[in-house]
This record gives sequence, structure tokens and C-alpha cells, in this order.
Amino acid sequence: MWDLVKGVATVFKTQKVNTDSTIFKLHYQITFCLILIFTLILAANQYVGNPIKCMHHMGGKSDKPSPTDEVLDTYCWIHMTYTVTSAFYKEAGIEVAFPGVDSTKGNKEDVKVYRFYQWVSFCLAFQAVLFYAPRWLWKIWEGGKLQALKMDLDIAIISDGDKKQKEKMMLEYLENNLYYHNLWAFKYIFCEFLALVNVIGQMFLMDRFFDGEFLTYGIKVVEFMQSDQEDRVDPMIYIFPRMTKCTFFKYGLSGEVERHDSICILPLNIVNEKIYIFLWFWCIILGCLTVLLLAYRIATIVSYRLRCALFKMHYRNVNGDDIDTIVGNTRFGDWYLLYMIGINIDAGVFREVFHELAQKIGYDTSEKSRLNAV
Repeated sequence: MWDLVKGVATVFKTQKVNTDSTIFKLHYQITFCLILIFTLILAANQYVGNPIKCMHHMGGKSDKPSPTDEVLDTYCWIHMTYTVTSAFYKEAGIEVAFPGVDSTKGNKEDVKVYRFYQWVSFCLAFQAVLFYAPRWLWKIWEGGKLQALKMDLDIAIISDGDKKQKEKMMLEYLENNLYYHNLWAFKYIFCEFLALVNVIGQMFLMDRFFDGEFLTYGIKVVEFMQSDQEDRVDPMIYIFPRMTKCTFFKYGLSGEVERHDSICILPLNIVNEKIYIFLWFWCIILGCLTVLLLAYRIATIVSYRLRCALFKMHYRNVNGDDIDTIVGNTRFGDWYLLYMIGINIDAGVFREVFHELAQKIGYDTSEKSRLNAV
């Protein structure tokens, strides 16, 4: 368990090289770790604690727990429990003992079966993997390019000889590989798109997991909290019932099949309802932020003027004419690479490299214009 916790903690460590956006980090870092924490909490309660307790009477005079008690608890946990849908609309303590708990005689079609609770921790673990998948893919495609170009130039205190040599190496790479970074940049944008697809897919996955009740879960909870509770069904109790029914069949002393109805308490559902209401709102917020991020990406691809404005706004110590020269004569992929390099290295070093690259591009551009005129 401790090894797993340490593994989760490594995701929160500060990265030596920044290769992606803050919103993308919300997917593979914050959401991934939160879901893993939820998984550990539920797994601890499920396999160490007592996730279900069924009240029943199978005969006998002793009130002490018997082996049959444990069998019934295990049976109801593994197979299923159920509630009566119409009983959620009856007054607890008067018409029914508890919301959802009522007699099923002549009312078989009104039964709502619950089988999900023993699978929740596994489903959450799978969701965590899906949230991290776009990051894993980007790590492969990024290939350590920014780490290689960084070359410890983020350290302000460095000898002039080392600094000049590393600046020269970076400049040579940028000069020799201009116009060849579009695919690299578009792969990253594709990973951000996958993150959006994953969030939307997660909503439908959870909706399927909870028999079509999850997509409107958050809306119903808000409506319930704002309305007269006596007139509405609590969606938390409806989807995550705290008390359910279970039917157990066993052979009696004469060999006849005996039916035993029991009421089961599911304390773990108190945790489940809080986890999934948080995930509902979190996925909505995360999805909206990712849509805005992709719209921003599209705008930067289409408009080089926006790219210039963003560069000038973020790197105020860089000469504006140099920015106009480079952005106006390069492609989106080159702009994105330079933008990320500026985030990862010292501001003074970046200004020098950027200026030298602008002079080189400006000279090449003017030389081509002169030759075309001739």
C-alpha cells in the first residue's frame, strides 16, 4: 500500500522540463491522483472494513452473530441488492421503513437492482488510467526534445564559455530544423484533444455504469437541494441507496427451499455519493476548460498576429521586432517550440538566442527577396 502511495506522490513532483499546459496537467496530474486516492479509500473500506451489514432472522434463539450471518452478508454483497422504486416516493417512518424499502409482493416490475458497488474501486482505477493515457502518449511523441534543448540553460549562474557553447548548439538546431516542427506541435494538440474526448467519454462511461442515472446526477442534486425535500426524491439515495433489500434462499431442515428477506445497510454508499457528485462537477468544469483550450489552440494556428501578441505579452524582455521577424517567417510548430523553450530556460539566455535567430532569419529573408528581384 505504501509503495502505491509513493507512486501516486511522484506524479505531483515538480517536472524538470515543462512540456505541456496547465489545463493538460489538470487531466493527468490532479484528476489522475484524486481518482487514485478515491480508489484507495474505497478499497480500504471495501476489503478491510465492513461494506455491508444485513439484518435478518433465520431462526434460532441466540442474538450472537452466527456463520449464517456472514454467509448472508457475503451473498448479498457479491450478488445484488435491490430497492422498490415507488417506495422512494413514500414517507419514511410512516408508509415505509426507509426510502426504497418496501414489500415486493405483486410489484416485481418496480424493483431496481444494484450490482455496481463491488466494482466501484475497479472502475475508478480504470478511469485513472484513462486520464493519464494522453500524457503517456505525449511523453512518447515529445521524445525529450525540450529536455535536450534546455541543456541546463535554466540556471542563471553559468560560465560564459558553457553558456556560449550551449547557445550556439541551440541556435544551430533551430536554424537547421526550421519549418519541421509542425507535426511535433500538432501531436501535442492531438493529445489535448484526446484529453477532451476522455472527459466526455468518462461521463458516458459512468452513466452506463449507473444505469443511465449519472449524466443528470449533478443537476438533480442541485434541484433537490433548492426544493422542498418532502416533494422530491433525493438522487443521492436513489443512485447510492444506504439501505436496500436482499433475498436469500436456503434449504430448511425438511429439504424445502426457504426464502429469507433481509434489509441491508450499505455504509460505503455514503462515500460513493460524495465521490461521484464531485466527479460530476469536476468533469463538467474540466471539459469546459479543455474546450476553451482547444479553441485557443485553433486561434493560434490560424492567426500569426495572435501568436505575435502572445509572444510579446509573455516575453516582454524580447525585442518586438525580433518577434515580428520570427513569427512572420516561421510556422506554427516553430512558434510553439520557441514558446516552450522560453518557459524552460533563463530569460536572458532566451533573449540572446531569440535575437540571433531573428537576425539569421531576417538576413535569409532579405537575401531571398534580393535574388527573386534579380
